[in-house]
Amino acid sequence: MPTTSPSIPEILDNLHIEPLNSGACHGDWIATPSGGVLESINPASGQPLARVSMAGLADYETVMARASQTFLEWRMVPAPKRGDIVREISLELRAHKAGLGALVTLEMGKILPEGLGEVQEMIDIGDFAAGLSRQLYGLTMHSERPGHRMYEQWHPLGIVGIVSAFNFPVAVWSWNALIAAVCGDCVVWRPSSETPLTAIATQKICNRVLLRHGLKGVFNLVIGSSGDIGEALVHDRRIPLVSFTGSTEVGRRVSEVVARRLGRAILELGGNNGIIVMDDANPDLVLRAVLFGAVGTAGQRCTTTRRLFLQRGIAPRIAEALIAAYRQIKIGDPLQPETLMGPLVNRRAVDDMMDGLERIRQQGGEILFGGERLTGCYVQPTLVRARPEMPILKEEIFAPILHLIEFDHLDQAIQWHNDVPQGLSSAMFTTNLISAETFLSHRGSDCGIANINIGTSGAEIGGAFGGEKDTGGGRESGSDAWKAYMRRQTNTINWSSELPLAQGIQFEV
Repeated sequence: MPTTSPSIPEILDNLHIEPLNSGACHGDWIATPSGGVLESINPASGQPLARVSMAGLADYETVMARASQTFLEWRMVPAPKRGDIVREISLELRAHKAGLGALVTLEMGKILPEGLGEVQEMIDIGDFAAGLSRQLYGLTMHSERPGHRMYEQWHPLGIVGIVSAFNFPVAVWSWNALIAAVCGDCVVWRPSSETPLTAIATQKICNRVLLRHGLKGVFNLVIGSSGDIGEALVHDRRIPLVSFTGSTEVGRRVSEVVARRLGRAILELGGNNGIIVMDDANPDLVLRAVLFGAVGTAGQRCTTTRRLFLQRGIAPRIAEALIAAYRQIKIGDPLQPETLMGPLVNRRAVDDMMDGLERIRQQGGEILFGGERLTGCYVQPTLVRARPEMPILKEEIFAPILHLIEFDHLDQAIQWHNDVPQGLSSAMFTTNLISAETFLSHRGSDCGIANINIGTSGAEIGGAFGGEKDTGGGRESGSDAWKAYMRRQTNTINWSSELPLAQGIQFEV
């Protein structure tokens, strides 16, 4: 399973990443950050890719000072001009898609088509944000007072703090950073310690574009420990909005800390996503959607399919087809074109999967396929015949484990589907209009995303992304998610010579 690729030095060189690089940037790279050294590990081989000098608290303060100063300038740039600069970043990402996509694969372990797809998602967000820069609309309202005009407008919010996770090391940053930038905000990014090189490469791409416009400090990077840099960021009153992607446990604490200082938080937390398959479903669509949803990114997506509810009439056919398909999944070097599943991100993730499987067995789950630890960070994707009362079904195990649960009636399936703390993504496969509309109605899925005849994973950027309950309630990416990065202001203009009060109040001296 382990691999060494001769393309690694070329990839790092083409992206201008030296073997030892700074982990703090405020437009200019801080030459000697004070936070120690972090080693980036290739999960496919277990070998180091490069070393990164991490930021310390003094470096964080330097970055924040530059971002605060730059915001005063950046907010005055007309929004369409900010959009032009983001559009140039999108073009630069196009030019470096192959290298950056390969780096995502090397550092995180997802297969190359997914690494390239992640960069394409950044490109798409850049294009979306550029168009959005001319559509930051407010409303005009009718005043009850003669000679008055009322309207609302949206202003830049300030500095946006972004804390991203390893599984989408650059795409989720772009959801926040590129939209925040056209809104007039500056960003300070703390990436996952598992994926520092992709962050450095992305920062360098942004720097090149900003330099052409004489700008520094719009996009800022601080790679450092959660105990120092992470804590400083969430406590910092200079950061009115923190976007956090990660576990529900950590997200709950982030929410509490930010709320205590009356800041805002966008939380993208755990997912425990389910698909309901009705007897009338198209089996071919089901199989293809479940395979990608459950096995893609080695089960390390927040939208990974983890629970599959099968109506009894179709259950044996789907289970047999999945077992046959799982036997054919090529596990190995994620850079190789025939590979469908790469490694987990580290050995701790492997241990967590093995612990989860042991608890599944203890609770009466039956392993239908897989469940073995392979070499290094590689594992077998796993199919489990589960009972709906198993407590572990309410947990999110961040690994390729899929639970198969049989049901009789749709109401029963919806009840089981919703009976978990998380509420991110959901799907139903059916050719029956009534079943589909029931699933999408008020008494259907309680998730932020609900699909019919497509899987739980692979959301488009045009819709707002996020979920309910323990998923955190945040919304990012498309639709009107941009409003989170701005502050709303209501304006009333009196162009008359009178001063009437609202609600007809009389107040005369």
